[in-house]
Amino acid sequence: MRPFYVRSGLAWQEEELRHLKRYLQRVASKRLRELVLFELPLADLYGRHWSVTGDDVPDLATADHAVYLPGRNLLLAAKPALWCQMHGIAELALATLGGNPFADASDEFFAAYQGALNRCAEAKIEIVRPFGKLQKREVMHLGRDYPLEETFSCIAPVRGLHCGRCNKCAERKSAFAAAEMCDPTKYAR
Repeated sequence: MRPFYVRSGLAWQEEELRHLKRYLQRVASKRLRELVLFELPLADLYGRHWSVTGDDVPDLATADHAVYLPGRNLLLAAKPALWCQMHGIAELALATLGGNPFADASDEFFAAYQGALNRCAEAKIEIVRPFGKLQKREVMHLGRDYPLEETFSCIAPVRGLHCGRCNKCAERKSAFAAAEMCDPTKYAR
């Protein structure tokens, strides 16, 4: 198993990557390969968007559509998928959830995307989404024995912590509550 991370220059990514590295250290095994980092800067595309600047981040009262980043799944999967094809790896797993309301997380999108990827390289790849039919609560239960305190989902981190006030922190708190699990997250507020 080989983890990937795509650095796009978004406001939360340095903290997210720091958490990911700590998480990978905690779950280390012989099967887990070294993290591969990709660079795909998006500031030239997203401009002064809140995801790049960190200004006016959608808060806990904001509807989910406010956190949509145009083409995010298309962009985030491109380099890992091509890397897999170039290295003889026939399967790329993505962690999109069944409750994701955006079109670029749908079965139809990923079927078309996989088809396009398989037309642009000699090696074929299959995009799998093991959590694609699961809600966040169900995934929380599957991961209950993992170091969830090392996971990161905040879009407005404060001094290395989850802010506790953004849309994604609200979603995180709600997921722990729905799963009837203790939330080990340290929030700034």
